[in-house]
Amino acid sequence: MEGSLENRLYEAAAEGNTKSLQELLEQDKFVVDRVSFTSPNKTTPLHVATTKGHLAFVQQILNRNPQIAEELDSQQSSPLHIASAKGYLEIVNKLLSAAAHMCMSRDCQGRNPLHLAAMRGHVEILKALIQEAPRAAREKADRDQTVLHLCVKHGQLEALKILAPNLNDRIDTKDDDGDTILHMAVADKQTEIIQYLVESTKIDVYARNSHGQTPMDIVVQSQPEERNLQIKSILRLKYHNISYKTETHKMEWLTQRGADAIMVMAVLIATVAYQAGVSPAGGIWQETLTQDSNANPHRAGEAVMAYTHPQEYKNFLRSNTIAFFSSVTAILLMISGGPFTRKLYFWILIIIMWLTVISLSVSYAISIYVVTPTTVEKSMPRDLKIGVGVWFGSIGILFVGSRVKRLDKWLKEKGITNWWTRRSREVKNCSQEIV
Repeated sequence: MEGSLENRLYEAAAEGNTKSLQELLEQDKFVVDRVSFTSPNKTTPLHVATTKGHLAFVQQILNRNPQIAEELDSQQSSPLHIASAKGYLEIVNKLLSAAAHMCMSRDCQGRNPLHLAAMRGHVEILKALIQEAPRAAREKADRDQTVLHLCVKHGQLEALKILAPNLNDRIDTKDDDGDTILHMAVADKQTEIIQYLVESTKIDVYARNSHGQTPMDIVVQSQPEERNLQIKSILRLKYHNISYKTETHKMEWLTQRGADAIMVMAVLIATVAYQAGVSPAGGIWQETLTQDSNANPHRAGEAVMAYTHPQEYKNFLRSNTIAFFSSVTAILLMISGGPFTRKLYFWILIIIMWLTVISLSVSYAISIYVVTPTTVEKSMPRDLKIGVGVWFGSIGILFVGSRVKRLDKWLKEKGITNWWTRRSREVKNCSQEIV
């Protein structure tokens, strides 16, 4: 008899027959409570009625036993999972009233009801679930994918638009493959989603996956078909905007705090260079000696270094003069601005200050060499000499490196791939094929 009642209950659930349900409850008021424990696949009548979308039947069962909304079937799915996947908004609201905490329940694939609603693009259900349990949107599914990954994977742009503003801090999250949602969208050639992510979010277009690829790298390595060319155009616009904002930020820094710092540095170097010029290392002669004397003939006020180290004095004079006039030029530029664009103005100042600092360093090195006694010079620690050489070498490497980096950036802005980048990619691909 019990088996007959249970079978009739499942039939009523499949048909949504509330009258039959009421008759069964009059015969056995515990039939709904008992059936979830006796079902071989753990599917309750509520699961069945939810699958079929029978709202009235769902409401009547919940009125009789609200706890049945917490039951899971063999796939670890609750009725809320099913209603969210099917898009039954009214049933979702009834289930949330009975057991709102089931928003956090996961099925056998690690997905909660909100994940399923996002995968199917049920926007209204997403809104209801987020309002009831905002934390559910932050839970990751299988393979470390966020709900945003699921939206992109299943091409649900409208769902993505609902979720992305609430998950700004998760927009660059990577899955097990190191892919962001932009990597995934580019790989699947989802142009509309790519355009939305590039234009409406702060997603990092320079992010690299576990293969070291940026989204642009994925496009470049794809076939040059029309859709890929369109994606490349969208991404390149984003690269250009980021580059422009970076340059603007640099100019703002220059005109505010950077301008003051450069002015102070230029004035200080000009003062030091002037002082070194009128009072060089080794001092100046205090008296005048004619050619009749046994010592070197000279006049009072002349540099001693010019007579004791004539070649070193010439080098000192050159470097110190460059340092002085470079710093004075920087001061004049800072005062007048000059007929330059802001970008050109910035780089002229940078080059001048590089020249100024290096020239002053050379002047200092020559001065120390001249005034250091021969006995002390021979006993100078070897590490000190090496340290000075390393410093000058580092300055040179830093200067060359900054120019190379600038050239590389310019080439990328023009869409040109560097030969060493192509070569490294070929070597990497070759090694992967061998493996």
